[in-house]
Amino acid sequence: MSDTSLDAAVASLAGELTARGARIAVAESLTSGAVGTALGRGPDTQEWFAGSVVAYQMATKVHVLDVGADVDPCSAECALQLADGVRRLVDTDFAVAVTGVGGPDADDAGHPAGTVYVAAVSGNASTWRLHEFEGDPAEVIAQSVEAAVALLAEVVNPVSPNGRGA
Repeated sequence: MSDTSLDAAVASLAGELTARGARIAVAESLTSGAVGTALGRGPDTQEWFAGSVVAYQMATKVHVLDVGADVDPCSAECALQLADGVRRLVDTDFAVAVTGVGGPDADDAGHPAGTVYVAAVSGNASTWRLHEFEGDPAEVIAQSVEAAVALLAEVVNPVSPNGRGA
C-alpha cells in the first residue's frame, strides 16, 4: 500500500468515525507510534482520534495498559489486552493494538522477525489477526501500520451478510 492508499484508508475511516461521533485510541509496541502518526494525518483528527500509547517494553504494557505479566508479548492475547487496555484508559468507542517482532532477528522467545499480531476492539466485539510479514524492520513496520488501519476499519464498519456496512 502506498502512502496515498494509506492516507485514503485513513480518510475513509475518519469519515465513518466522524459520522458516528465515535472516537478511537491506539496501543503500539513494535510500531513505536507509526500507527498514531498515520492516523494523525487524517482529516478532522481532533474529532475522532483520542490518543495513542506506545508500550514497547513489557513493564509498560503491564503497568499502563493492564496486560498480564505472564502474557507472551508476541501473541494474540497480548494484542487484545493492549487494545482493551488503551480503549478503557482513554475511554473510546474503538481501539487497535499492534505487537510483535519487527526484526531483523527473532525475539528471545524464538518468534521470527515479521511475526505481528494486530487486534481491534469495541465495547462489545474484539478480533485479531496474525501476520507474517517479510522485509527489513522498516518494511515490517509499514506493513503493520497498514494492517492496523485495515483491521480498525473492519471493526468500525463491519460488513453485514448482504455486503453493506452494519
